[in-house]
Amino acid sequence: MNIIIIEDEKPAARLLQRKLGKIDVKVAVMLHSVEEAINWFSTNNHPDLIFLDIQLSDGLSFEIFEKIDIKSAVIFTTAYDEYALQAFKLNSIDYLLKPIDEEELEIAVSKFKERFPKKETIQLDFDLIKKMFSNPTETQYKKRFTIKLGQQLKMINIEDVECFYSENKGTYLHTFENRNYLLDNTLEQLETELNPKDFYRVSRKFIIPMKSIKEIQMHSNSRLKVILPTYKEDEVIVSREKVQDFKTWLG
Repeated sequence: MNIIIIEDEKPAARLLQRKLGKIDVKVAVMLHSVEEAINWFSTNNHPDLIFLDIQLSDGLSFEIFEKIDIKSAVIFTTAYDEYALQAFKLNSIDYLLKPIDEEELEIAVSKFKERFPKKETIQLDFDLIKKMFSNPTETQYKKRFTIKLGQQLKMINIEDVECFYSENKGTYLHTFENRNYLLDNTLEQLETELNPKDFYRVSRKFIIPMKSIKEIQMHSNSRLKVILPTYKEDEVIVSREKVQDFKTWLG
Protein backbone atom coordinates (compact mmCIF):
# COMPACT_ATOMS: atom_id res chain seq x y z
CA MET A 1 0.00 0.00 0.00
CA ASN A 2 1.53 3.28 -1.17
CA ILE A 3 0.62 6.24 1.05
CA ILE A 4 1.59 9.92 1.06
CA ILE A 5 0.81 12.74 3.48
CA ILE A 6 0.03 16.27 2.31
CA GLU A 7 0.15 18.35 5.49
CA ASP A 8 0.88 22.04 6.00
CA GLU A 9 3.05 21.71 9.12
CA LYS A 10 6.05 19.39 9.10
CA PRO A 11 5.76 18.49 12.82
CA ALA A 12 2.12 17.51 12.30
CA ALA A 13 3.09 15.42 9.28
CA ARG A 14 5.79 13.62 11.25
CA LEU A 15 3.35 13.02 14.10
CA LEU A 16 0.84 11.47 11.70
CA GLN A 17 3.61 9.37 10.19
CA ARG A 18 4.52 8.03 13.64
CA LYS A 19 0.90 7.20 14.40
CA LEU A 20 0.57 5.33 11.12
CA GLY A 21 3.77 3.48 11.93
CA LYS A 22 2.17 2.16 15.10
CA ILE A 23 -0.40 0.33 12.96
CA ASP A 24 2.26 -0.93 10.53
CA VAL A 25 1.44 1.57 7.79
CA LYS A 26 4.44 3.12 6.07
CA VAL A 27 4.40 6.58 4.51
CA ALA A 28 6.28 6.94 1.26
CA VAL A 29 6.34 10.74 0.91
CA MET A 30 5.38 13.83 2.90
CA LEU A 31 4.46 17.04 1.05
CA HIS A 32 3.71 20.43 2.59
CA SER A 33 2.39 22.84 -0.04
CA VAL A 34 0.19 23.05 -3.13
CA GLU A 35 3.18 23.79 -5.36
CA GLU A 36 5.26 20.95 -3.93
CA ALA A 37 2.37 18.50 -4.36
CA ILE A 38 1.67 19.53 -7.97
CA ASN A 39 5.33 19.08 -8.87
CA TRP A 40 5.46 15.69 -7.19
CA PHE A 41 2.28 14.34 -8.82
CA SER A 42 3.51 15.55 -12.21
CA THR A 43 6.53 13.25 -12.11
CA ASN A 44 5.48 10.29 -9.92
CA ASN A 45 2.98 7.46 -9.91
CA HIS A 46 -0.08 8.33 -7.87
CA PRO A 47 -0.32 6.61 -4.47
CA ASP A 48 -3.10 4.34 -3.28
CA LEU A 49 -4.07 6.71 -0.48
CA ILE A 50 -3.53 10.38 0.39
CA PHE A 51 -3.87 11.93 3.84
CA LEU A 52 -4.90 15.42 2.78
CA ASP A 53 -4.80 18.55 4.94
CA ILE A 54 -7.38 21.11 3.82
CA GLN A 55 -5.32 24.27 4.21
CA LEU A 56 -1.70 24.40 3.09
CA SER A 57 0.79 27.23 3.39
CA ASP A 58 0.18 28.48 -0.16
CA GLY A 59 -3.54 27.83 -0.51
CA LEU A 60 -6.32 25.26 -0.29
CA SER A 61 -5.20 21.75 -1.13
CA PHE A 62 -8.04 21.43 -3.64
CA GLU A 63 -5.99 23.57 -6.02
CA ILE A 64 -3.87 20.46 -6.53
CA PHE A 65 -6.85 18.71 -8.11
CA GLU A 66 -7.44 21.61 -10.48
CA LYS A 67 -4.01 20.99 -11.99
CA ILE A 68 -3.66 17.23 -11.63
CA ASP A 69 -6.13 14.41 -12.28
CA ILE A 70 -5.59 12.61 -8.98
CA LYS A 71 -6.34 8.89 -9.07
CA SER A 72 -5.94 8.18 -5.36
CA ALA A 73 -8.26 7.60 -2.42
CA VAL A 74 -8.37 10.46 0.08
CA ILE A 75 -8.68 10.73 3.85
CA PHE A 76 -9.10 14.34 4.90
CA THR A 77 -7.29 15.72 7.95
CA THR A 78 -8.69 18.99 9.17
CA ALA A 79 -9.35 21.22 12.16
CA TYR A 80 -12.76 22.20 10.78
CA ASP A 81 -15.90 21.26 12.68
CA GLU A 82 -17.29 17.89 11.63
CA TYR A 83 -20.68 19.29 10.68
CA ALA A 84 -19.16 21.35 7.87
CA LEU A 85 -17.79 18.14 6.37
CA GLN A 86 -20.98 16.11 6.22
CA ALA A 87 -21.72 17.24 2.66
CA PHE A 88 -18.88 15.21 1.23
CA LYS A 89 -18.19 12.60 3.87
CA LEU A 90 -19.66 9.84 1.70
CA ASN A 91 -17.48 10.81 -1.26
CA SER A 92 -14.19 10.32 0.54
CA ILE A 93 -12.85 7.43 2.56
CA ASP A 94 -13.10 9.36 5.81
CA TYR A 95 -12.05 12.55 7.55
CA LEU A 96 -10.09 12.99 10.74
CA LEU A 97 -10.40 16.00 13.01
CA LYS A 98 -7.20 17.34 14.54
CA PRO A 99 -5.69 16.41 16.90
CA ILE A 100 -5.97 13.00 15.26
CA ASP A 101 -7.05 10.17 17.53
CA GLU A 102 -5.04 6.98 17.00
CA GLU A 103 -8.07 4.72 17.22
CA GLU A 104 -9.97 6.78 14.65
CA LEU A 105 -6.90 6.74 12.41
CA GLU A 106 -6.77 2.94 12.50
CA ILE A 107 -10.48 2.74 11.71
CA ALA A 108 -10.05 5.06 8.72
CA VAL A 109 -7.19 2.98 7.31
CA SER A 110 -9.19 -0.22 7.81
CA LYS A 111 -12.13 1.37 6.01
CA PHE A 112 -9.86 2.15 3.05
CA LYS A 113 -8.56 -1.43 2.92
CA GLU A 114 -12.08 -2.84 3.00
CA ARG A 115 -13.54 -0.52 0.37
CA PHE A 116 -10.62 -0.46 -2.02
CA PRO A 117 -8.75 -3.79 -2.01
CA LYS A 118 -7.60 -2.87 -5.51
CA LYS A 119 -6.52 0.55 -6.71
CA GLU A 120 -9.20 2.41 -8.59
CA THR A 121 -10.04 6.00 -9.46
CA ILE A 122 -11.87 7.90 -6.73
CA GLN A 123 -14.46 10.46 -7.81
CA LEU A 124 -14.74 13.46 -5.49
CA ASP A 125 -16.73 16.64 -6.04
CA PHE A 126 -13.84 19.01 -5.39
CA ASP A 127 -15.70 22.00 -6.80
CA LEU A 128 -18.31 21.62 -4.07
CA ILE A 129 -15.69 21.04 -1.40
CA LYS A 130 -13.57 24.01 -2.46
CA LYS A 131 -16.63 26.27 -2.46
CA MET A 132 -17.44 25.19 1.08
CA PHE A 133 -13.98 25.84 2.40
CA SER A 134 -13.38 29.07 0.50
CA ASN A 135 -16.19 30.56 2.61
CA PRO A 136 -16.54 28.20 5.57
CA THR A 137 -19.31 28.75 8.08
CA GLU A 138 -17.74 30.09 11.24
CA THR A 139 -18.09 27.56 14.01
CA GLN A 140 -19.90 28.92 17.04
CA TYR A 141 -18.08 27.74 20.13
CA LYS A 142 -19.26 28.01 23.73
CA LYS A 143 -18.87 31.53 25.11
CA ARG A 144 -20.48 31.17 28.53
CA PHE A 145 -22.08 28.67 30.88
CA THR A 146 -25.30 29.04 32.86
CA ILE A 147 -24.94 27.48 36.31
CA LYS A 148 -27.89 26.76 38.59
CA LEU A 149 -27.20 27.70 42.21
CA GLY A 150 -30.25 26.90 44.29
CA GLN A 151 -33.01 29.12 42.93
CA GLN A 152 -30.58 31.38 41.07
CA LEU A 153 -28.67 31.22 37.80
CA LYS A 154 -25.05 32.31 37.51
CA MET A 155 -23.37 33.19 34.19
CA ILE A 156 -19.71 32.24 33.79
CA ASN A 157 -17.83 33.49 30.74
CA ILE A 158 -15.47 31.14 28.96
CA GLU A 159 -12.60 33.55 29.71
CA ASP A 160 -13.06 32.84 33.43
CA VAL A 161 -12.63 29.07 33.12
CA GLU A 162 -9.38 27.65 34.47
CA CYS A 163 -10.22 24.03 33.67
CA PHE A 164 -12.93 21.41 33.33
CA TYR A 165 -12.64 18.11 35.18
CA SER A 166 -14.62 14.97 35.94
CA GLU A 167 -15.02 13.50 39.41
CA ASN A 168 -17.38 10.86 40.83
CA LYS A 169 -19.31 10.68 37.55
CA GLY A 170 -19.82 14.45 37.55
CA THR A 171 -18.33 17.18 35.37
CA TYR A 172 -17.11 20.40 36.96
CA LEU A 173 -16.03 23.84 35.84
CA HIS A 174 -13.22 25.42 37.86
CA THR A 175 -12.69 29.18 37.64
CA PHE A 176 -9.68 31.43 38.14
CA GLU A 177 -11.44 32.58 41.31
CA ASN A 178 -10.85 29.05 42.68
CA ARG A 179 -14.54 28.07 42.59
CA ASN A 180 -16.04 24.79 41.36
CA TYR A 181 -19.41 24.45 39.63
CA LEU A 182 -21.23 21.29 38.61
CA LEU A 183 -22.20 21.09 34.91
CA ASP A 184 -24.77 19.04 33.03
CA ASN A 185 -22.30 18.50 30.19
CA THR A 186 -19.88 15.58 29.96
CA LEU A 187 -16.25 16.14 28.98
CA GLU A 188 -17.04 14.44 25.68
CA GLN A 189 -19.77 17.00 24.97
CA LEU A 190 -17.51 19.86 26.01
CA GLU A 191 -14.86 18.75 23.52
CA THR A 192 -17.30 19.52 20.68
CA GLU A 193 -18.42 22.82 22.21
CA LEU A 194 -15.03 24.37 23.00
CA ASN A 195 -12.66 26.02 20.54
CA PRO A 196 -9.88 23.44 19.94
CA LYS A 197 -7.37 26.26 19.45
CA ASP A 198 -7.92 27.36 23.05
CA PHE A 199 -8.87 24.15 24.88
CA TYR A 200 -7.26 20.71 24.96
CA ARG A 201 -8.29 17.48 26.66
CA VAL A 202 -5.06 16.38 28.30
CA SER A 203 -6.53 13.20 29.79
CA ARG A 204 -9.80 11.44 30.49
CA LYS A 205 -10.28 13.69 33.50
CA PHE A 206 -9.19 17.18 32.38
CA ILE A 207 -9.80 19.77 29.67
CA ILE A 208 -7.67 22.88 30.07
CA PRO A 209 -7.39 26.21 28.25
CA MET A 210 -3.99 27.31 27.03
CA LYS A 211 -4.26 30.57 28.98
CA SER A 212 -4.46 28.73 32.31
CA ILE A 213 -1.14 26.90 31.92
CA LYS A 214 1.18 28.30 34.56
CA GLU A 215 3.96 25.74 34.26
CA ILE A 216 4.70 22.40 32.57
CA GLN A 217 6.87 19.84 34.33
CA MET A 218 8.32 16.49 33.30
CA HIS A 219 6.50 13.60 34.99
CA SER A 220 6.95 9.85 35.32
CA ASN A 221 6.53 7.44 32.38
CA SER A 222 7.20 10.14 29.75
CA ARG A 223 4.15 12.13 30.85
CA LEU A 224 3.81 15.85 31.55
CA LYS A 225 2.40 17.62 34.59
CA VAL A 226 0.56 20.91 34.09
CA ILE A 227 0.47 23.44 36.92
CA LEU A 228 -2.64 25.63 36.97
CA PRO A 229 -3.01 28.95 38.85
CA THR A 230 -5.54 27.86 41.51
CA TYR A 231 -6.67 24.26 40.93
CA LYS A 232 -4.83 22.05 43.45
CA GLU A 233 -7.30 19.25 44.17
CA ASP A 234 -5.57 16.76 41.89
CA GLU A 235 -2.57 16.56 39.57
CA VAL A 236 -3.25 17.59 35.98
CA ILE A 237 -1.30 15.00 33.99
CA VAL A 238 -0.96 14.85 30.21
CA SER A 239 -1.32 11.15 29.43
CA ARG A 240 1.63 9.60 27.60
CA GLU A 241 -0.30 8.92 24.39
CA LYS A 242 -1.31 12.60 24.20
CA VAL A 243 2.08 14.22 24.88
CA GLN A 244 3.05 14.70 21.23
CA ASP A 245 -0.40 16.04 20.27
CA PHE A 246 -0.30 18.32 23.30
CA LYS A 247 3.06 19.76 22.23
CA THR A 248 1.74 20.30 18.71
CA TRP A 249 -1.30 22.09 20.14
CA LEU A 250 0.97 24.35 22.17
CA GLY A 251 2.84 25.22 18.98
